[in-house]
Amino acid sequence: MLFESSRLALRKISVDDIQIYHKWRNNLEVMYSTSPYLDVYSSDETESFVNNVILGSQTSKSYIMIDKETKVNIGIVSLINIDYKNQNAECIIDIGEKEYWGQGYGAEGLGLLLDYAFFELNLHRISLKVYSFNEKAIRLYERIGFQKEGVSRESLFRNNHWHDIIHMGVLKEEYTLTQE
Repeated sequence: MLFESSRLALRKISVDDIQIYHKWRNNLEVMYSTSPYLDVYSSDETESFVNNVILGSQTSKSYIMIDKETKVNIGIVSLINIDYKNQNAECIIDIGEKEYWGQGYGAEGLGLLLDYAFFELNLHRISLKVYSFNEKAIRLYERIGFQKEGVSRESLFRNNHWHDIIHMGVLKEEYTLTQE
């Protein structure tokens, strides 16, 4: 099945997910390595963000990752800035439930999203941004086939230090090779 792996299932995000997304979005430890803005958001701000940015966009698709065994919502994967003409998009992944960190769920969720992007949407290239201090994520992305394409030097200020933002991308043919 397109949206299932051995341990995960993906389902399209809905307004019913605002509360769980609000919890993840306000967990600074969860957002530390993925969001440039560490802030605490009101319920109304999160509801507006989900309705207008996530659900209201014609150029993004977001999916909740569910542990198939426990039925727990563990995170979100998204394609954003989808450009159908040039067959490009950017991807984002957040594992919101910390007990699922470091167990391969990110790789599974991203794999499902990339399968969908390349084999169903027929996209040619997927990009992402990752902070230079997130070495574990960089290794995961490289294992999946992403290559470093550029660096925005010292463009993230976190914990009184400047960090680079690394731009990575994978082409459909490169991703296909890693799946064989």
